[in-house]
Amino acid sequence: MLPAFQNAALLELALTHASCEGDRNNERLEFLGDAILDMLITEELYRHMPAASEGEMSVAKAWLVSRKTLAVAARRLDLQSVAHFGKSLNREPLPTSVHANLYEAVLGALYLDQGLAPAAEFVRASLAIELKSAFEDGVEQDHKQRLQEWAQQNSGAPPVYHLIEQAGNFDRIAFRMQAEIAGRRFPTAWGRSRKEAERGAALEALLVLEGEHDA
Repeated sequence: MLPAFQNAALLELALTHASCEGDRNNERLEFLGDAILDMLITEELYRHMPAASEGEMSVAKAWLVSRKTLAVAARRLDLQSVAHFGKSLNREPLPTSVHANLYEAVLGALYLDQGLAPAAEFVRASLAIELKSAFEDGVEQDHKQRLQEWAQQNSGAPPVYHLIEQAGNFDRIAFRMQAEIAGRRFPTAWGRSRKEAERGAALEALLVLEGEHDA
């Protein structure tokens, strides 16, 4: 359930997708909400996963703020039923990215309306299931296996991992790896070991590929 807004116009703007006619839409609120969500989720993970490494928290955060996760939360809140769309989006089902857009815009609007504490409460309540899963069970980290399956199905060859950079020395060494599939390279990721960096690189590739699929 959506929290009550003091400024109803802010909520109305958050629920107005860019496909609507006119200059006023929720894109700026989505931009703000994205940044706030990143900070709030990072703090939640830091407080509730004291034994987790930076890499493990990064994996959990990437899952929690992903389009798929936010879309699930948006559907639970039934944002689609109160949102406004242009003719190009008057169809079912709506893309995952649109649901995620609504969630982030509402969060941005709530922050402007009432401040950080209510925004944090909204995130904890609306993502309670996913946060509990991350805190108690961890997040599935076998991204290399998932990426390999995707690559085999779509290109017929497994991913290749490239060492882009190595920094530090002794017990503070770090690696930056990059995944490549059929000549296409994806964003890099750091890790405290090559294996951890490869998992991160696989996740970065999966996020790109899933984003393309959901767009």
